[in-house]
Amino acid sequence: MHLSKVDLNLFIVLEAIYAEGSITRASLKMNLTQPAISHALNRLRQLFDDPLFERQGHVMTPTPLTRSIIDQVRRALRGFEVTLSGAAHFDPASSERSFSLAVRDVLEASVLPGLMAGISAAAPSATLNTLQVSRRELESELAAGTLDAAIDVLLPLPNEVRRAQLAGDQTVVLVRRGHPLVKRRALTLDTYLEMEHIQTSSRRRGPGLEDVELSRQGLQRKIRLRCQHYFAACRVVSQTDLALTMPDRLARIVNQQFNNQILALPLAMPSLDVYLYWHANVDNDPANTWLRAQITAAMQAAG
Repeated sequence: MHLSKVDLNLFIVLEAIYAEGSITRASLKMNLTQPAISHALNRLRQLFDDPLFERQGHVMTPTPLTRSIIDQVRRALRGFEVTLSGAAHFDPASSERSFSLAVRDVLEASVLPGLMAGISAAAPSATLNTLQVSRRELESELAAGTLDAAIDVLLPLPNEVRRAQLAGDQTVVLVRRGHPLVKRRALTLDTYLEMEHIQTSSRRRGPGLEDVELSRQGLQRKIRLRCQHYFAACRVVSQTDLALTMPDRLARIVNQQFNNQILALPLAMPSLDVYLYWHANVDNDPANTWLRAQITAAMQAAG
């Protein structure tokens, strides 16, 4: 079928139902009636000769065909959006744009205060949503425009995903004041290995970067506690003799109320470099370019 005979608005409906998982929520998102959304879905079903979605309880579950085409549909829609926005001047002062940024919770506390201060000053009506996105889905989310940008460590992503280094960070060790094994501000590797440690990770298992480096030297530390968040870990450190290894930038933020000692890690570790990611299809998008500048300035100020 020739493209001229297809209503491209139908694909906007397809993406909305896929994203919302519901005809009702898709109708609210698009400011259309539910019958209008249902009518568009029926036309799509005829076009593809496939049900596209099947109702399971209150959720519209995509069929295998829908799952196979949704990334292409999102890329095409994003291309149209970029074409339209690129033709217009982006005015932060009057924009009501909602930006989406993928950022790990480890970096969120560092970048958000400065970033929101900059956005609020220059674009008082713009909003920002921060999300934690699976690294396996980062490329497709950026390509589809469901994410405007991402902040993370160096990742093996294709050339279509652009990157720029934002900052570097060092790894430090936190212990409570008065820790019986720490007599001076300097921490030796022998003392580090003698301690019991907290490992902070959202994963159920697996070593930290410091454990990988120790294993290369035939060494191993004792993990007494594995938890999900650095704030909780810092609090545990303040009330026990456990040690916590973490990025320096975040340590100086979350440790403020606990007043634990922050010591240099007695182990050679590569710098924890942080990168900004965006897709090639928004290289010249004025709004995305502005957002990237705001993120870069916020990270530099937080340095």
